[in-house]
Amino acid sequence: MLAAPGPVPYAGLMFGLGIGELIVVLVIVLVIFGAGRLPEVMGSLGKGVQMFRRGLKDPPEIDVTPDDEKRADATKRADSDKR
Repeated sequence: MLAAPGPVPYAGLMFGLGIGELIVVLVIVLVIFGAGRLPEVMGSLGKGVQMFRRGLKDPPEIDVTPDDEKRADATKRADSDKR
């Protein structure tokens, strides 16, 4: 007996896609990016997701520069751009 009797212990759908659709998507990705570049693309994707999650967790940096200094910097930049 090869198959276990009863219901399958997992749902065969992931994000509304079945196993067949996932295989087709993976084959298309493999054809587009190639086997050599696929690890690089997946690594970049993973790093991007990690940075996004870290950005959600970390509090935003607070800029404590006084308004007068900001205005002085802006006028210096404007003067240097005119030259």
